[in-house]
Amino acid sequence: MTVRADIRLDDPSLYVNRELALLSFQERVLEEALDPANPLLERAKYLAIFSSNLSEFYMVRVAGLKQQVAAGVGGLSDDGLTAAEQLAAVRERVPGMLERARECFYELKEELAAAGIRLVDYAELTDDERAIADSYFASDVFPVLTPLAFDPGRPFPHISNASMNIAIVVKGPDGEERFARVKVPKALPRFVTVAAPGADSRQHTFVLLEQLLMAHAGALFPGYEVIAAHPFRITRDAEMVIQELEADDLLETIEQGVRQRRFGSVVRMTVEPTMPENIRDILVENLDMEMTDVLAIAPPLGMSELFGLAGVDRPDLKYKPFVPALTVPIEVGAEADIFTTIREHDILLHHPYESFEPVVALIRQAAHDPDVLAIKMTLYRVGKNSPIVEALMDAALAGKEVACLVELKARFDEESNIEWARALEAVGVHVVYGLVGLKTHSKVALVVRREAGKIRRYVHIGTGNYNTVTATLYTDLGLLTCDDKMGEDASALFNLVTGYARKNDYHRFLVAPVELREGISRLITREIEHAREGRGGEIVMKMNSLVDQRLIALLYEASQAGVRIDLLVRGVCCLRPGVPGVSESIRVTSIVGRFLEHSRIYWFGNDGAPEVFIGSADLMPRNLDRRVEVLAPVRDPRLIKRIREEILGTYLRDTVKQRIMQADGTYVRVEAGVELPVCAHEVLLGIRPSITPKRKRKGTPQKRKAGKK
Repeated sequence: MTVRADIRLDDPSLYVNRELALLSFQERVLEEALDPANPLLERAKYLAIFSSNLSEFYMVRVAGLKQQVAAGVGGLSDDGLTAAEQLAAVRERVPGMLERARECFYELKEELAAAGIRLVDYAELTDDERAIADSYFASDVFPVLTPLAFDPGRPFPHISNASMNIAIVVKGPDGEERFARVKVPKALPRFVTVAAPGADSRQHTFVLLEQLLMAHAGALFPGYEVIAAHPFRITRDAEMVIQELEADDLLETIEQGVRQRRFGSVVRMTVEPTMPENIRDILVENLDMEMTDVLAIAPPLGMSELFGLAGVDRPDLKYKPFVPALTVPIEVGAEADIFTTIREHDILLHHPYESFEPVVALIRQAAHDPDVLAIKMTLYRVGKNSPIVEALMDAALAGKEVACLVELKARFDEESNIEWARALEAVGVHVVYGLVGLKTHSKVALVVRREAGKIRRYVHIGTGNYNTVTATLYTDLGLLTCDDKMGEDASALFNLVTGYARKNDYHRFLVAPVELREGISRLITREIEHAREGRGGEIVMKMNSLVDQRLIALLYEASQAGVRIDLLVRGVCCLRPGVPGVSESIRVTSIVGRFLEHSRIYWFGNDGAPEVFIGSADLMPRNLDRRVEVLAPVRDPRLIKRIREEILGTYLRDTVKQRIMQADGTYVRVEAGVELPVCAHEVLLGIRPSITPKRKRKGTPQKRKAGKK
């Protein structure tokens, strides 16, 4: 490879714009909805994910750009664009994406109808179906509706974020036209079932709730003539600015921020093309927005609610179900309980292929084990009905020392986390809400146990959240270990987040914002030295996002030194691979498929003595500098080999879902060629290991314990 002598690693042309890279990821999600190889209802789900992701993109990323423009912020992105230029680029690109999404919806609509799932307009209903729909409106919909007029005596109504609304124009007896708004109730299903009596159970017919509402709009305004009814949907700025340094109580501050989110400035309004200009003008003026933020798109609006079709009982139109493999015995009181198994060897769990139950079992057994003295955990997104939280509460009620960091700043999960925080506090758990100015994103659990008169610490390090639901949907890794140094590091980490502690030298962990950036830089630099001294060099990294300019520049330097680099980046990648003289030895791939790729793996060849780290951190400035993050080493050679060959190797061989990033930031699908196609998710489902047979031991667990004492 020829190294360019004229290159500057801070050259803006070497970096892909972050916002446009994020839109590229959304396009890859949309491609899955368009892919006829995916089951029909799964394609509808991908379309819902695309729509939901795009709404969040506007709520957070576009809102941030608009704030920068309004504030006159003059900084440039790494690729050399102003905020205004980035906003213009987004506005240019999104309409085409939305058009493709609508084309996808109409294609899906036809194919679903052929399969017996009809999504019809109200006007297309049969007499029997219309009777069912009308009856449902009268009994369930009408009592919930609240028409809100807009006139000199009544102010323009508040339009909440992400709500579906109907703009209605009525004419009174005096001939004067008046404007009103009706909110489509979120408490009711968006897809209304209108199956006729005696219909085949495999046949399903739905009409959209807003169409049902518009068809009966006259019932809301007796004595008036409805002359226009048009749906619209708005997206508000949902990024809360929390003045932590001025907040006496972070919990109350977060609660206030969640309430205020409903009133954030409008960053986007979607309407149907048939909405007249005069109605658009009323909305734009009273919502204090710009006409450039109005997107006219073909119906239906709010396709994120296609998730509602997931409950349709048609397994033939979904992915084939599977049961995560239980690779660790978890029976409480069993001869090989979870503590015994961890003492025998470190355990690596690969979710969702392998069950999350061993992690739950660790906390449950710890809660009831008389030898366990303390449990400490970080909770980021735990979801509803969490068995992990229930176990922590049981442990506190049993008199154990339980400390829990509940990260209240987990975006869009603040309300759930506030509820859990209050419930934990109520039973005596020591709850903290994070560090001032830093979001705690690490996923760490620590169990302190007395064994044979000594203290032993058990640690779980995860790449994903302590959430039993997402553990079946996201690809993540978890490491269970009782390594002494890891235990010391975990204790030091919890002292950092619960008390006052300054520690800059962890034994095994790489911790942000203390030393994670330096640690990754050091590991990359070592590969550069190996390559320059003729020993080769290899780096494989798997992550959600690669944004940090300094680390990208270091990877460019590694490529110029001859280090072979594979980057598996699910979402945003701002590095340009394959640039002559700069990044020729770097290959960037992305897999979007059945499972959300969420695991972070950092593998370094180290001249035949590889080192590998897993954890919660992506290579983004916020993860490296403004969060509490942890990467932990996988030290067991058996597990290192498994990660490289079975996990990373399988992803790199994928010829079905893998897309290869080009130097211009676009992606192309890998072609299977003459070989059999390889789908990483299907391969990994097929090679899930089973439970290792228990070792035969002499005597009962109680006698062995007594013997040790």
